[in-house]
Amino acid sequence: MKKLKLLHRHLIALENKDSLDLADTLWDLICYSPKMSPRLQQQQLLDEATKFTIEVDDPHFAKSALTFNGFIWGDGSRKVLITHGWGSKAIDFDEVITALKTIEDIQIIAFDAPGNGSSDGELSNLLLFAKAAQAIITKYGAPDVLIGHSLGAMANVIAINETGIKPALQISIAPLVKLKENFIATMDMVAIPKPAQDKFFETFEELFEMQASGFNLIDLYKNGATNKHWLAFDREDKIAPYPFLEEFLALHPDIIIKEYTGLGHERIIKDAGVVADIVKLVSAI
Repeated sequence: MKKLKLLHRHLIALENKDSLDLADTLWDLICYSPKMSPRLQQQQLLDEATKFTIEVDDPHFAKSALTFNGFIWGDGSRKVLITHGWGSKAIDFDEVITALKTIEDIQIIAFDAPGNGSSDGELSNLLLFAKAAQAIITKYGAPDVLIGHSLGAMANVIAINETGIKPALQISIAPLVKLKENFIATMDMVAIPKPAQDKFFETFEELFEMQASGFNLIDLYKNGATNKHWLAFDREDKIAPYPFLEEFLALHPDIIIKEYTGLGHERIIKDAGVVADIVKLVSAI
């Protein structure tokens, strides 16, 4: 977190930004995910888990294989896979994991995406999140339930598409919908001029061989990919703007939605009411 704060201060203080080559700095701004150590209670929960590691290829940043770390609680027949959001880690779902452990015949799998938490990687991106989820599905089998928060919800959609699984339940919490617009908002926060932003998106397209606008839940999501999709949101969420979500939901009326108030983007996975609703949904599978 300290590195990201220093980067923000540096960019805000820069003068004559129009005349500077900001490309490398903007990659750090957009794709560096701050890593926070687990709290004591979170570490105790991690200590209870069975640990595993898997490698995925990162052809864009590391240009090599990256090892990511995963955690398993329980050995039941009902399998739940949890995908955390940007700047987060598996154990940030500690309240959800603790509550889910009370369900009989359950197995909970969570992981730190490459470049996040305890896993390898300096920079991260949506594709690495999705590749990690896909690798777990390949190794441990199709989950009955996929839970994703923020970028993790978008990654779960890609993982479902790529693996062809059809989970009984998909839970999306405060999902990001239009990633390019999130990038723009991040650059606007530190007053990056539009020509520099345009240059960043040019380099993005060259590196990923696709436009940033392609990371768009409206285009990625496929009707009928899951048996039941439940989505939680806060209309006042500043990270996942409601107008984007509203546009997405209008196209998919079969998604069951529940609105929460006063939670914002990060605290929504910690809220007792949200956790209780997740437990109820998973218990019914």
